[in-house]
Parts: sequence; structure tokens; C-alpha cells
Amino acid sequence: MELMEIAVWVIVGMRWLVGGAFVVGAVVAATHWAVRRQHLTPFGWWPRFVRGWSDPMLRPVEGRVVRAGGNPQSAPLWLLGGIVVGGLLLIQLVQWVLGTALQLGYAARSGALLPTLVSSLFSLITAALLVRVISSWFGASPYSWWMRIVRGLTDWILEPLQRILPPMGPMDFSPLVAYFLLRVAQQVVVGALFRS
Repeated sequence: MELMEIAVWVIVGMRWLVGGAFVVGAVVAATHWAVRRQHLTPFGWWPRFVRGWSDPMLRPVEGRVVRAGGNPQSAPLWLLGGIVVGGLLLIQLVQWVLGTALQLGYAARSGALLPTLVSSLFSLITAALLVRVISSWFGASPYSWWMRIVRGLTDWILEPLQRILPPMGPMDFSPLVAYFLLRVAQQVVVGALFRS
């Protein structure tokens, strides 16, 4: 079996896994909704069966929802939303890792490993920049372990740009400028490496 076939089967397996998790989350959300709307009795065999295996999954979600000031009855919908978003991110991460590994393998066989590594490094920094911008919208802690990694990848370009181009009220244009600078630098550097 070729490496490409293995990658395809891994991606198909991940999609089935995420699809199965979505179905489970949808069953939990639909059952809790039906009990809350009194379409099902809470003491029937189906709601007790679903609560028996879903309550350990819902307790941490309920705790987070309550601490955020939300209604604990909306925890099944938050669980379903988390499954959808987390599943899509997981599929994209697996596709990116496998695609990068296949690309690096092909580049090593064809003698273009250095330009491919440099291009992958630019793509990683661009992705970290995007994660940093999106996490700032949701108030992620800059001291969490994953944000420290993201900040380490992006501070070298953002801090000088923020000194030159300070934020204007709630708008900070330095990530946008950094994105364009990274893209231009990637085109110039990778193009020069491929020509040499």
C-alpha cells in the first residue's frame, strides 16, 4: 500500500470518527431537548439510557457554561457545537500534517527539500498569526501553553509592527500588515530557492 493510500484512509477514518461523534452529540442534544419540551418522560428507558452514558461528557461542559453565566440546560447544544468545531479543526489538522509529510517526502525525492521546508515554515508562521488574531477575539489567555507557542512564533514580526503602526481604538492593523509581509517574503525567498 502506498503512502498516499494510507493518508487517504486515515483522512476517511477521521471523517467517519468525527461524523460518529456528531451523531452521538446530536442524539444527546435531541434527547435532552425532547425531555425539556416534555415530548419524552425523563424516567423513560431512552432518556435514562442516554443520560447514563452522556452525563459524564456533559458535566464538564455544564460547569463551563455555568461559570460563564449561561444556562446549564444549553450544555448539550454547546457539546454539539464543540464536537462540530473540534471535529472540523481535527480533520483540517490531520489533512495538513499528512499533506505536509507527503509534500516533504516528494520534495526529498525530487531534490527540492529546502524550498519546501522554508515554504512550510512560512505557512506555519502564517497559521500561528491567524490563530493569534482569532484567539484575541475570544479573550484567550496569553499565558496558556498553546498561546505561548503562538506568541513565540509571531512576536518577532508583530512587536516591531505594533511600534510602527499602533492600534487605532479596537482595530489593530499590524497582523494584517504582517500577513502581507509574510506572503511577499514567502514568494521572494521560496522563488529564489527554487531558481537556485
